[in-house]
Amino acid sequence: MPCFDSPAAKGFTASPRAEGWFSRLSDALFCSDGAARKFTARGASDIAVGTAAPDRKATGGRKLTTFLQLTLNGLAVGCIYGLVALGFVLIYKATELVNFAQGDLLMLGAFVAYMAVVSWGLDYWMGFLIAAVAVAAFGALLDMTVLRRVIGQPQFAVVMLTIGLGAMFRTFASVTWGSEIYTLPTPFSGVTNIAGVTLSHQYLSIVAGTLILCGVLYAFFTHTRIGVAMQATSQNQLAAYYMGIPVKLIFSLVWAISAAVAAVAGILLAPVTLIDINMGLAVALKAFAAAVLGGFGSIPGALAGGIVIGLIELYAGATLPPGFKDTAPYIVLLAMLAVRPQGLFGTLGRKKV
Repeated sequence: MPCFDSPAAKGFTASPRAEGWFSRLSDALFCSDGAARKFTARGASDIAVGTAAPDRKATGGRKLTTFLQLTLNGLAVGCIYGLVALGFVLIYKATELVNFAQGDLLMLGAFVAYMAVVSWGLDYWMGFLIAAVAVAAFGALLDMTVLRRVIGQPQFAVVMLTIGLGAMFRTFASVTWGSEIYTLPTPFSGVTNIAGVTLSHQYLSIVAGTLILCGVLYAFFTHTRIGVAMQATSQNQLAAYYMGIPVKLIFSLVWAISAAVAAVAGILLAPVTLIDINMGLAVALKAFAAAVLGGFGSIPGALAGGIVIGLIELYAGATLPPGFKDTAPYIVLLAMLAVRPQGLFGTLGRKKV
């Protein structure tokens, strides 16, 4: 029984794991009778080994689990940023235009997939294919009718044009589908728990889809005549024209591929963030930062920059004060530009005048 004057007797409560040894410690320190128990160094050692070490071990395990969880989620988010950044880079390499409507093409792809799956009752994969093809065709049409006319114009005019196009796309989506939030049914709805880390099948589908799409694009640009022609056009448009490559057609194909990549990113992202008319705005801004961070004009750099931005965003949100989640990627971008202006994989270009 504890002594009356001890903290244990006065109703002092401790954590369940420490309750037993704390009672013995308080009795030994506060009992005044001659039969007071002795709290020896050996007892202290036993307590340290029996309770403190497991607490430290459990804390370390929880930190590792949290780190792995954030890493997985950051990779998935970074893959979306990387895909949208890839669209920025493809268009810039071929036409030297910066398309700030890329995020709105992502939004249109998500809405078309939703309409195909929910309104028309088609299979998810059929809706996936229809959305990608429809947005790709829209991107090619956009180049042929509008954007081809501003090639060679000042970049400010191009930027303002694409920003205006993005606003038009959001207005069209608002009129067509309204301002409600929609959910896209997906076959990747389960979770798997491995060693305390929750693996969301939706996030895993984003990572897997990004890897597959990058593999397809690599094979296309490397092993097909059209892909090689696109690379030649991006390196030197005039030389490609003299070699008989239809440069204007190549431009339209690049816009189609870029739009299709944005649509795929929107479909993969839709089950996570839901679908609304503004879903592409924040994604486009961070994807542009990813493209700059990786080296504007570098395809591997776009993907790497997207993953870096995604990881930084998740780590900052979990460890830094509120508000740093959205600003930390841009802080890192500014620091990177101060140290290496060309980005992670970019190269410095010099022109003789």
